[in-house]
Amino acid sequence: MERQARNPRRRERVSFETDRHRVVGDMTLPPEGYQSRFSDAVNRADVAFIPLLNVEITPLGGGETMRRDFIVLAKEHIRLGFPVDEAS
Repeated sequence: MERQARNPRRRERVSFETDRHRVVGDMTLPPEGYQSRFSDAVNRADVAFIPLLNVEITPLGGGETMRRDFIVLAKEHIRLGFPVDEAS
């Protein structure tokens, strides 16, 4: 619990598309400053995978949505990504 107080994080709902799936989940980011933007996290050259929480995976060709508590998404498979505006 003490570690969380020193290193607060925020979750941002994001959507990615691969060749075959739409993946929507929560990305954990710093609250402000260095690497706090979605684009900063996605464009990090030293990171090959993006961890996501509370994930929904939907086949683009149709089919049932799978839900997972946690996945890591390989950046090499991402074709499109953006933050989800949950207000709309």
